Amino acid sequence: MKGFNLLLCSTLTSLLLISGCTTKTTSADRYSGFLGSYEGLTKTTTPSGNSVMRWVDPDFKVSNYDNLIYYPVGFLPQPTPSERVSQQTLQGVLDYTNARISSSMGQRLRLVGKPAARTLAFRGAITAVGASTQGLKPYEAIPFALVAAGAMTAAGQRDQNTELYFEAELIDTATDKPVLRVARKGFGKTLENDKQAITVSDLKSVIDDMTQDVLRFP
Repeated sequence: MKGFNLLLCSTLTSLLLISGCTTKTTSADRYSGFLGSYEGLTKTTTPSGNSVMRWVDPDFKVSNYDNLIYYPVGFLPQPTPSERVSQQTLQGVLDYTNARISSSMGQRLRLVGKPAARTLAFRGAITAVGASTQGLKPYEAIPFALVAAGAMTAAGQRDQNTELYFEAELIDTATDKPVLRVARKGFGKTLENDKQAITVSDLKSVIDDMTQDVLRFP
């Protein structure tokens, strides 16, 4: 009985260490404050098949607009480089994001430098770049495997998901009111452990998915 209790305790500890790491949408506690409001955000599946938290004005139609003011994406908060995420990686992610998103938006609307009739303004921010330990796979959901997986997690040996958090909004420049808001969490390449450095290449797929969703948004 004592051995069973120890096993149960170890199993619960392992679950606590591992659970919650692979949620597919941005949770409210990860909202950065970049958006003017987070009210009304609901889980939505994008054309690329990803889950995002999004709010859209019921009257909003892209066809009502011809122009777009693109304000370059920045970081919020400003990140501090580390051994895992270097300054070169941070700048590379920012450059790639701006190049891809501005290009895709330019295919939908004419990019302009100041407000005019039938004009939207885009604001966006990368709010986090990092990695989290992967959750348990189905075949690991047995007590002894849970204990082993928990030990691997504590030792930093389990695979990790690279992640990028992004928030953005579109504003009608005639009314200065938002017509769309989104908070998004995307997964890039898988890392072998919590020591492996994150590169721009690891996160490009996240940004490419966002680009496709811009191009295919109704």
